[in-house]
Amino acid sequence: MSKYEIPFLTTCIQAFARRFAMTRQAAYRYLQEHKALAFLIEFYDVEHLQSMDETIDDLLVVCRQNGGSLA
Repeated sequence: MSKYEIPFLTTCIQAFARRFAMTRQAAYRYLQEHKALAFLIEFYDVEHLQSMDETIDDLLVVCRQNGGSLA
């Protein structure tokens, strides 16, 4: 993992938490449980170039594919 990925992951978790009015801890657990953090790490090279809204939308798709239920 590069030194740039950790701040990116942190920012994504915070943005996800903000969008769904949850704590950062709850957002982290949700994203971890539904494999969205692994997705962000694997596809960092593409995801960090998108807007944060597009990245959060991608995370929602990944979470739904892995049993998540947020709208």
